[in-house]
Amino acid sequence: MLDAICKYDEAEPIMFSVFKFQKLSDDDIERYRQALVCPACAGKAYYRKASKDGKAACFGSRYHHSDCAEFKPSAAKAREELHAIEVNQLVVDSDAMIIDFSRVAKVSKAKSQQKVPKETSSNNVKTKPEKSAIEGGETALPLNDSSASKAISDSEKSGTEKRVATQGLEKVLHSLLRGSDLASSELWVYTDEKYRWRAKNLFVNFADAEPTENGAPRMYWGTISHTDKQRLWLNPAETKDVGIPIDMFSSSLASRFDLQSRRDFEGAGIILFGKCFWNKNKSRKIIQLWSNDINRLFISKADENE
Repeated sequence: MLDAICKYDEAEPIMFSVFKFQKLSDDDIERYRQALVCPACAGKAYYRKASKDGKAACFGSRYHHSDCAEFKPSAAKAREELHAIEVNQLVVDSDAMIIDFSRVAKVSKAKSQQKVPKETSSNNVKTKPEKSAIEGGETALPLNDSSASKAISDSEKSGTEKRVATQGLEKVLHSLLRGSDLASSELWVYTDEKYRWRAKNLFVNFADAEPTENGAPRMYWGTISHTDKQRLWLNPAETKDVGIPIDMFSSSLASRFDLQSRRDFEGAGIILFGKCFWNKNKSRKIIQLWSNDINRLFISKADENE
């Protein structure tokens, strides 16, 4: 379980995520831990601290009702929650995280047999102007946005040893969907070997997407409502005024993530490294995948049982 309700004060119960609960003082943890219940069935719950051998902190219960959703979660939900716990423990334990865009999960038999191109240049973000697939013009794509990215200095390299973790897009996406603290944390996140961002400035849910100064990129995430019949656009579920063009790589996307029908897109989770800008009429915001490189995008199809 990622969440539990604390009924220490019956009049004002508090919903805690395991991530926030583990940040409480030792005194508060001991005060509240015997007042925890399952948020779905109100069965008595417990809190288990992170172990020295690497097991993450968690909530659990031996008293779930037989029909409790937390008692029999889908395999996909359980897997995503494990990813959320892992990433959040990374936030707690690490000084920085490197996003490995080349780390690809096997989503199907067909996909696992697919040859993935070598990441020879996709991890080195291009800073020269590139052709805009939407507006048809030359658009400069600088990465040196002083408010969000910063080059690593020589002094930092020569300082004390940093605890730097590496993570792929799949676990990052699942952790965000399952409510980890990553998107609000101060963790430094490297999108390549040169540029870093505070996680709270890098990860943006589609509902909060706004055009950035000079087209500076972000990691946009959320869920897909649907795609059009021609599969030229993805429409996020979180907002109606954002569109994601996929016409330049639609076939590759379908093959890579086993998206055989429009239904496969519906309810899927998605994360992509891209830029946000207005369309010509300023009636809709466009989020364009950086360099149309599908290595910088991940889609997790919805589980049939959720």
